[in-house]
Amino acid sequence: MPPPTVPLQRLGFLTIGLFDGADPGPGHETTLRVIELGERLGLDSAYLRNRHLQYGISSPVAVLAAATQRTRRIALGTAVIPLGWENPLRLAEDLATVDVLSGGRLHPGVSVGPPMRWDDVREALYPDTADAEDFSYERVSRLLRLVAGERAGVAGREGVVEEFSDRVQPHSPGLRSRIWYGGASLRSAQWAGQQRMNFLTSSVVRAEDGSTDFAAIQAAQIRAFRAAHPDGAAARVSQGLVVIPTDSASPDQRERYAAYVAARTPRTAAPQGPAGLLFARDLLGTSEEIAEALYAHAGFREVTEVVFALPFSFADADYEQILTDVATRLGPALGWRPAG
Repeated sequence: MPPPTVPLQRLGFLTIGLFDGADPGPGHETTLRVIELGERLGLDSAYLRNRHLQYGISSPVAVLAAATQRTRRIALGTAVIPLGWENPLRLAEDLATVDVLSGGRLHPGVSVGPPMRWDDVREALYPDTADAEDFSYERVSRLLRLVAGERAGVAGREGVVEEFSDRVQPHSPGLRSRIWYGGASLRSAQWAGQQRMNFLTSSVVRAEDGSTDFAAIQAAQIRAFRAAHPDGAAARVSQGLVVIPTDSASPDQRERYAAYVAARTPRTAAPQGPAGLLFARDLLGTSEEIAEALYAHAGFREVTEVVFALPFSFADADYEQILTDVATRLGPALGWRPAG
């Protein structure tokens, strides 16, 4: 486990990309500007959440396509695309296209399982095939095979100009190695390792074996992932806790941030819902205080890269302050250096 003397190698952020349903344009533009800010600050990656039938980014791949034309260096990711909403072949085409546009900077994160609120959306999403849809790990495996170039059709020419490929086009050779699995259970961590994927672990894990120690559970999942992965200790894992540094925050911002964290803290006391999900506490304070809390966190001590999650529903100026403090104060406190 890396002690404080081991520097953090990669530092990124994750945002939900909220917008006004009556006027969605400005919210999407704000998301793009936040990504541009991340690149200017030297952050290594910018990830978008995926929210269907909500007022958050519903099509992160489309938004990242726009981001490829407004950035040049920063890695662009999704955390995560729920594959229950997707056709793996069509998604493989979209991902490869954006990866080509980005010059090989796309890092797609995916997950499986039935879509959220399945009973409410099944008739709109799969009116004819709902009972036949497979929401198991095989849905991820199909995506991996198609991205890697597995045969999907028959190559040949038809007519004068119609030429067909036997695999997804465009084909982006390095994309398969940059696909992440977003998991919250020991089983998911082990499966992702067996598939030679990268592993995204967030501020949510599943309580297992009677334990309610979030950090210990997360650390065990990371170790299980690497034990199952052919690359072992070199297999990539990224942790995604919510951190809110207050170094340059105004008194008003500090007050609002504290209220936000206080409202969310009760859910961290015990497993939530039928799945027994455990939520990590949001880390609020100066960069020095947050760095100290991270080095005391068993999950953080297993990783050398992070994608810190921005809080929901904050103002643009808040995100600018938080990202700036992350890049200029918290990152250096963790031994990280900005890109470029």
